[in-house]
Amino acid sequence: MSKPIIRESKMRFRRLHSTCTNSLLNEPTNHVKAELPRSKPPNLPDRKPPVKSAKVSSSDIVQWNRSITQHMRQGECDSALSLFNSMPAKSCVSWNAMISGFLSNGRLDLAQKLFDEMPQRDLVSWNIMLSGYIKNKNFGVARMLFDQMPVRDVVSWNTLLSGYAQNGYVDDAKRIFVMMPEKNEISWNGLLATYVQNGRIEEARTLFESKDNWPLVSWNCLLGGYLKKKMLAEARLLFDRMPVKDQVSLNTIISCYAQNNDLEEARKLFDESPIKDVFTWTSMLSGYVQNGMVDEARRIFNEMPEKNEVSWNAMIAGYVLSKRMDLAREFFEAMPCKNISSWNTMITGFAQNGDITSARSLFHCMPNRDCISWAAIIAGYARSGNSEEALRMFVEMERDGGRINRSAFTCVLSTSADIAAFEFGKQIHGRLVKAGYHTGCYVGNALLSMYCKCGSIDEGYDVFQEIAEKDAVSWNTLIIGYARHGFGKQALRLFESMKEAGIRPDDVTMVGVLSACGHTGMIDKGMEYFYSMGRDFGITTNPRHYTCMIDLLGRAGRLDDAQNIMKDMPCEPDAATWGALLGASRIHGNTELGEKAAEMIFRLEPWNAGMYVLLSNLYASSGRWRDVSKMRLKMRDSGVRKMPGHSWVEVQNQIHLFSVGDTMHPDSKRIYAFLEELELLMKKEGYVSATKLVLHDVDEEEKAHMLKYHSEKLAVAFAILNVPSGRPIRVMKNLRVCGDCHTAIKLISKIVGRLIIVRDNNRFHHFSGGVCTCGDYW
Repeated sequence: MSKPIIRESKMRFRRLHSTCTNSLLNEPTNHVKAELPRSKPPNLPDRKPPVKSAKVSSSDIVQWNRSITQHMRQGECDSALSLFNSMPAKSCVSWNAMISGFLSNGRLDLAQKLFDEMPQRDLVSWNIMLSGYIKNKNFGVARMLFDQMPVRDVVSWNTLLSGYAQNGYVDDAKRIFVMMPEKNEISWNGLLATYVQNGRIEEARTLFESKDNWPLVSWNCLLGGYLKKKMLAEARLLFDRMPVKDQVSLNTIISCYAQNNDLEEARKLFDESPIKDVFTWTSMLSGYVQNGMVDEARRIFNEMPEKNEVSWNAMIAGYVLSKRMDLAREFFEAMPCKNISSWNTMITGFAQNGDITSARSLFHCMPNRDCISWAAIIAGYARSGNSEEALRMFVEMERDGGRINRSAFTCVLSTSADIAAFEFGKQIHGRLVKAGYHTGCYVGNALLSMYCKCGSIDEGYDVFQEIAEKDAVSWNTLIIGYARHGFGKQALRLFESMKEAGIRPDDVTMVGVLSACGHTGMIDKGMEYFYSMGRDFGITTNPRHYTCMIDLLGRAGRLDDAQNIMKDMPCEPDAATWGALLGASRIHGNTELGEKAAEMIFRLEPWNAGMYVLLSNLYASSGRWRDVSKMRLKMRDSGVRKMPGHSWVEVQNQIHLFSVGDTMHPDSKRIYAFLEELELLMKKEGYVSATKLVLHDVDEEEKAHMLKYHSEKLAVAFAILNVPSGRPIRVMKNLRVCGDCHTAIKLISKIVGRLIIVRDNNRFHHFSGGVCTCGDYW
């Protein structure tokens, strides 16, 4: 039998050990069994065992047993064992004290060995060993031992039941409960609490109604279950039925009303309470905080005769939620009993309000950190746009030995997706598998999104398949992923599978479906889905759906139909909707319509540099250089700055960033030399620079030179030189990939025989064998 991993002892087992020890005082003499000593008596301050010829009394054995217990309580396992081995006579309780002591000190292996050597076992011995296996979560061995027991009492059954219950094995706990020949209050309460803790409130209610004479703790347990589920009506009915109520009952029902936004009734119960303890006051305070009434919560706080950590933390959380960080800091600094939750709330508050400097300062001052602390600072860096520092903090967290929770994993996966740190994301995937989180919906969805955004849609699909219980987010993420990668047919097939699986599409699903149609030119299909949303799924169309339709029709050149759909919108078009029309106008050279769309965008979002650039490009493509100059002056006078274009690629866990004409990279000479070679080979394939796409009033030769060293070409060349043959090349760009680069990369993929995946700010392009998955429809 393999030895299970030994874990830290818990208070529950220490209580069992204490109970066994207390029985020493009343041990009958017929339990004494003489044995020869196995070693010399140790030189300890305990009462020494007598020489071999002396008569051993039961009081002597009781005294030695007490000494063994004392050693074990102090963690002195070796001293206890030495004394045990020196005893000329041992009782069953002596053996039990040793086994219990080893288990309470995390030495399951020694406890198991001693249990196997016992010449005679009593029921307590079996129960102690059973509890030890349960405590170490070795349920298979525990069940085998349980089945081998010659006699079982209600303690044996309750031990196994509670083991299953406390570890979430609800159905196993229920089966044990049904099999029990005798049940006591602990049995009934244990199963009731199991149902409540695992959210199976209807089963808890059925169990509760099947029996009379429940103790008060059980009434409060079910009442707390209703509180967690926000079942106010059921909670009130149960509260009114209670034959006896205590302060816990009252505090729970106050919390029920407060969490269900009925502060008037909560306050009434609070005012009528004959006795108010600190939890009563805190329940009322937390209710005001949860309902955004922080000033009223402050008045309650000021009136409290006694405050605890929860009271202070509730006030700090209230100010954080209302974005009043100055008052949150004031409370935090005045708090006499800060705990780790106080620090975490402040760090989260500063991070969410964009003050990463204060968040970092508090993080470094913390006396202790837990996984929530790390997750909060990682999320803060990610939210502030400092993705590299977020990933660095994750690595530091691992080195620090901190336990990584689901939030930290999810945050670092999202960050990896944002900067397309594909290799790093894959390493996180490996850690998720070891932690057992990868099949969970929450983390699984983040992992799926990472693969989709990093250009590995096939691996994204594999992750999707592994998610045990897929929700709408799982389906939506993959549908949108397929759409952005240009695999419209796969997206629509997945949409049909989603409906067959019984998952109801929502408004996000339909954005993905319409985008899939738009990226692949499926106009009729897109129109069909658009007009069936309300009829088939009860989804109300929103501006994002209209934007998808205008983009779909506009790309196809049906600008009049696009304008007609805009006129039918139930609300005013937003900047994104007008932006889709402006983009379509640029593609088809409709300057008049483009100017109209741009004028509306400038009213709605005068800071939107992308729209200035789109209109400027439209003028330039029409040769209206004077209007181009006017647009640039307007941008300057409005304080709007064009975002510089750059591309990046990940090689050996390092991000390499390139801008147009970049000569700062250490491999610049090699990259430029390779591009010269590629250009010669491309020209043999018929490549001609698309100089008309250079939106500057310069001669043709200068235009060709400007196109030659765009950031995406530099990144692709560097990746070909450094990414091992046979592996896909993944390049990311913060702006839309230009038409000349699109043509060039198609040819490059054919010349070098590599799959090249480029993500721009709108979609993915998969280049292979001289073609792109977008079908040049982008």
